[in-house]
Amino acid sequence: MKISKRLKTIADLIPDNSRVIDVGCDHAYLSIYLSREKNCRCIASDVNENALENAKKNKRKYNSDIEIVLTDGLNGIDISNDDYIIIAGMGTTTICNILKDKKLSNNIIISSNNQLYELRKFVVELGYYISEEIFVEDYGKKYVIIKFIKGIKKYSKKELEYGPIVSKDINYLSYELTKLLSISSNIDNSNFLTKLKYKKKIKNIKKLIQNEQGK
Repeated sequence: MKISKRLKTIADLIPDNSRVIDVGCDHAYLSIYLSREKNCRCIASDVNENALENAKKNKRKYNSDIEIVLTDGLNGIDISNDDYIIIAGMGTTTICNILKDKKLSNNIIISSNNQLYELRKFVVELGYYISEEIFVEDYGKKYVIIKFIKGIKKYSKKELEYGPIVSKDINYLSYELTKLLSISSNIDNSNFLTKLKYKKKIKNIKKLIQNEQGK
């Protein structure tokens, strides 16, 4: 079964025979893949009934035994310590709301569309450390996939901002620099404080790039 590069990258972070909770599963391709290829027991959940209808069609198409659940986030799902919770394709605010005040497993894999500093800070404050970060380019879009594991580790603000692991990836840093330069060029000069904030971010990214190129 072929899946996108982004989903395959997430799947590669999950050991065989794991129990997986795929939140916001959409068409459930990831859950079906994990069930077929890695013998995982998967719960594919979504709040969107139309998405789940497509998930059910794919379940039948691939003769999969995944469990499909209509629910908002993790509500009503029993979670064990060894489970893998996956949340991909949502914004950080939504992800944090899903995780807040819940009993969670020891393993969480997240790919957020935005606000990675806020995401890292929130999950770390829940009592997790960052085990892996991977920058993926897939069909012209860019993603950062973060694996969190239960445990305590202190991070600097800069590490939370740029990622303690992915900030060593030149491709990611180049992408971030290009994005920041584009945003900065569109900020009116009269907006001094915002302009200054982006200049500092650009300076930090350039320094990270120089550090990696110097290794």
